[in-house]
Amino acid sequence: MNVSDAIRLKRAVRKFADTSLPDDVVKAILNAGRRSQSSKNTQTWQFIAIRDKAVLKELSTCGEWAGHLAGAAMGVAILTPNPSEKFQIMFDAGQAAAFMQLAAWELGVGSVPASIYEPEKARGILGFPAEWHLRIALSFGYPLEETKLSAPPKKGGRVSLADVVHWDRW
Repeated sequence: MNVSDAIRLKRAVRKFADTSLPDDVVKAILNAGRRSQSSKNTQTWQFIAIRDKAVLKELSTCGEWAGHLAGAAMGVAILTPNPSEKFQIMFDAGQAAAFMQLAAWELGVGSVPASIYEPEKARGILGFPAEWHLRIALSFGYPLEETKLSAPPKKGGRVSLADVVHWDRW
């Protein structure tokens, strides 16, 4: 699959098959995040790869729409320094998330982000140091509905290019 196809065909997957991910697939996903761009190559992220079902279930309670973490084969918590110190920090975390999700999709693995609205509760679950912050975690797994991998784009699913691009000026 080429990058353009991965971008066009990627779907949010929130329901996962009860199948673990092979180590080489896990490493490929995590390496994609590690290799993503960052402002001035600062690489201001750390990842916690979570495969323990009990930990995933507990983490799924840290956000109103984070329930899908409980059924994932793997969750990835994307830790950053204090995001209020520099706006690029969250942009870089988003790029790492996007790279991981696209790499996963190419490997037949679905994913979706979870907003972590209770970061201190998440800190208690995952045990990361006080200088690190968690706002986003990703769920990964093989889709429960295999047809998700080959579903065509929905008509009207995205705003048209002409409706979002302004040339040279607004």
